[in-house]
Amino acid sequence: MKVGIVDYGRGNLRSVENAFLAIGADAVLITRPDELDDITHLVVPGQGEFGDCAANLKKQGMFAPIQQWAADDKPYLGICVGYQLIFEQGEESPDAEGLAIMKGSVKRFPDKGLKIPHMGWNSVIPNDPDHPIWADMPEEPFFYFVHSYYPEPDNPGNVAAVCDYVLPFAAAVTRGNLVATQFHPEKSQHNGLQLLKNFLALSVA
Repeated sequence: MKVGIVDYGRGNLRSVENAFLAIGADAVLITRPDELDDITHLVVPGQGEFGDCAANLKKQGMFAPIQQWAADDKPYLGICVGYQLIFEQGEESPDAEGLAIMKGSVKRFPDKGLKIPHMGWNSVIPNDPDHPIWADMPEEPFFYFVHSYYPEPDNPGNVAAVCDYVLPFAAAVTRGNLVATQFHPEKSQHNGLQLLKNFLALSVA
């Protein structure tokens, strides 16, 4: 197995790479579509603005190849904005096109008296605790979040876990070999590393 982490100029890439290296994975940063041929697992991290991140993927020629990777149901992990980008569009950048791997949109937390961005540790409740992505984790694992926007998938069946901050939101989604999380596994200590291990165990057939 070989993990390719998309380097498109956005995101805490070294932390993600170091987290995979810490669990013994062969992980590399990739910037070109042809490098997808050499990996088994694809990771799209991201921090920053939705439209800017989408534009950078297009500039690198990675936008359509990432869409195809997901369409082929190869192991895919989206983190933070890399999660938000799998949807069709986001309120942060209304004119920007998301990857549209899943139907849905990304919305800003409403102002209800809690600090925005949602920053720090919070628990998530898996919708299906028996899903392999939650293997060897507590019943309500804690993860580290930093975000002002949250995805709202059209299909509630894709929601893998819910977190409550301002309102209940989809903290993670799954579909086949695709996993995407609003939280940062690379910053989430034991539970985060376990999730990365579980991601690596997804089928590469």
